[in-house]
Amino acid sequence: MKGGTKVDITNYDFEKEREKITDIPGLIEFAHTVGSALIRPEDKGKIKGQSLAAMREQTGKDYNKIMNQMKGLLQEAQDLKTRISVSERIYNSNLSFKPVIHQTYHLYEREDSTDFLSMIGPDEWGNSLKNLSYVATVKLMSDYTWEVIEGSLDD
Repeated sequence: MKGGTKVDITNYDFEKEREKITDIPGLIEFAHTVGSALIRPEDKGKIKGQSLAAMREQTGKDYNKIMNQMKGLLQEAQDLKTRISVSERIYNSNLSFKPVIHQTYHLYEREDSTDFLSMIGPDEWGNSLKNLSYVATVKLMSDYTWEVIEGSLDD
């Protein structure tokens, strides 16, 4: 060899070099030829962090959507419970006529704490209202429950 350096093979670790040789180059962890694609180890912490962030974002959206649906259902259930309570109070009151669906009526309480349903509004009584306390204005719904239009029917 002209102008070159001699290679000392006495200190060369052939067993270590044998680990770098394979019959199936697609299974080794490094490029096996000069033109091979560059292989870099994956940053597993970064992959996990990105995956967790994406998972939390999506499941957070789904969770909030379900919670909002549940709040809506709970509000509907509470409204229905109120309509049932109001309806029971009205049906237990003194009804001297048959109420018509989608019509508005007025609920009063007498001095003896009994309820009284009337077609006459609180401003139409004149001086006769002194023995009655106005409770609420209600409307009969098509399912025969009552909706409070004005006033309060707190139990």
